[in-house]
Amino acid sequence: MRMLHRAIPFIILAIGCCANAHAEGIDSGDTAWLLTSTALVLFMTLPGLALFYGGLVRSKNALSVLMQCFTIGCLMSLVWLVAGYGLAFGDGGGLQKYIGMGNVMLADVTRDAVNGTIPESVFVMFQMTFAVITPALIIGAFVERMRFSAVLVFSLLWLLVVYAPVCHWVWGGGWLGDMGLLDFAGGTVVHVNAGVAAIVAAVMLGKRKGFPTTAMPPHNMTLTVTGASMLWVGWFGFNAGSAVAANGDAGMAMLVTHISAAAGSLAWIAVERIKYGKASVLGVVTGMVAGLGTITPASGYVGPTGALIIGLSAGVVCYFATQFIKRSLKIDDSLDVFPVHGVGGILGTLLAGVFAAESLGGVGYADGVTMGQQVGVQAIGVVATMAWCGILTFVLLKLVGIFIPLRVSDEVETQGLDLSEHDERGYIL
Repeated sequence: MRMLHRAIPFIILAIGCCANAHAEGIDSGDTAWLLTSTALVLFMTLPGLALFYGGLVRSKNALSVLMQCFTIGCLMSLVWLVAGYGLAFGDGGGLQKYIGMGNVMLADVTRDAVNGTIPESVFVMFQMTFAVITPALIIGAFVERMRFSAVLVFSLLWLLVVYAPVCHWVWGGGWLGDMGLLDFAGGTVVHVNAGVAAIVAAVMLGKRKGFPTTAMPPHNMTLTVTGASMLWVGWFGFNAGSAVAANGDAGMAMLVTHISAAAGSLAWIAVERIKYGKASVLGVVTGMVAGLGTITPASGYVGPTGALIIGLSAGVVCYFATQFIKRSLKIDDSLDVFPVHGVGGILGTLLAGVFAAESLGGVGYADGVTMGQQVGVQAIGVVATMAWCGILTFVLLKLVGIFIPLRVSDEVETQGLDLSEHDERGYIL
C-alpha cells in the first residue's frame, strides 16, 4: 500500500501528460524539425538568393538586388500576416475549391492552435518563408531596370492575386489537391509560378540597354557561389520540411534533393564541356539550382534512382532552355528565372507522375490510378498554373504601370540602380 501511495502522484502526472499531448496533438520532434526548416528556407532568401543574384548583376546594380530581396522578405511577411495565409489556407466556404477566406491578421492562430502535429504558428511561419522566396525569385528577370517602388507594389499584389490562390488549389484543400496533383514542395506553387511571372515581366519591361550585343558578365562570381551554396543547404528545409514531420518522408526528401542537385550540376557542366571545351563556375551553380528546382515537386514521392534521372534531366533540359530563351528568342530574362525555375518546375512536376511509380522506387499511386492518369493530372496542374499566373501577371504589371512607371529611364539605367534608387554604392573602391 505504501508503494502504491508513493506511485499515485507519478501515475497522475503521466496520465495528465498523455492527456495533454493527446489534446494538443503536438509532437516535439516534428515541431523542432519544422522550426529548423523554417529558418533554413528563410536562409535561402536572406542571404542565399540575395548573394546569388547580387553577384550575377553588374557592380553598379549589386546593392539594388540585395535591397529588393531584403525588402521583399519584410513586405511579404506582413502581407502573409494580414491576408495571405487566410487566402491560401483558410476555409473558403462555397469557394473552398478555389480560394481561402478569413483568418485576417491571423486572428485564429492562437498559442493553442494546432496543425497536424505542430503548432499552427509554426506552420504559418514555415509557409510564410515560401511566400517570401517566390516573389524574390521573380526579380531575377527584371534586375537592373525596374523601379524599386514598382517592384514592391507588384510583388504585394502578385502574392495576393497569383500566389495565394495557386497555393490554395494545391495545398489548402483546393481543386488541384483534390484531383491528386503531386506537388510535394512547390513545383507549381513556387517554381512554375515564379518562372512564368518572370518571363512575362521580362517581355513587358523589355531588354536591358545593349542586350544581347553588349556583354554583361557577372561582376562577382565569389558572391554567386557563396549564395548558391547557401541555397543548396537551405533547400533541405524547403523540401524535407514539406513533410511537416520528422519522419522517413523527410529523410528521403532530403536524400533525393541532394542527389538531384549534384546530378544537375554535373549534367550542366558536361554539356558545356562538350559544346565549348570548358566547364564554367556559373554553369556548375546554375545546374545545381536547376536540379534543386526540378526535384522540388517530386521530392516526397520518388526514390534515389528517380532523383538521379530527374537531376540529370534538369541539367540538360534547363541548359538548352536557357540558350533558347536568350539566343533564339532574345528575351532578356536577365538571371534565367524561367528556363531554370519555370522549365525545371514544369519538368519536375511531370516527372513526379512518372517516378512516383512503386516499380521505379517511388511511393506508388493512389488506388486505381495509372501512370498515364497521374501524368495527366500533373499536366493539368502545370497548364492551370501557367495560365493563371501568365494572364494575371500581365494584368498586374499593366495596372501598376498606370500609377508607377515600371522601368527606370535610360540615364538611370546607365548610371546604375544603386545610386539612382538608393543613393548608395555596393562598393567603395
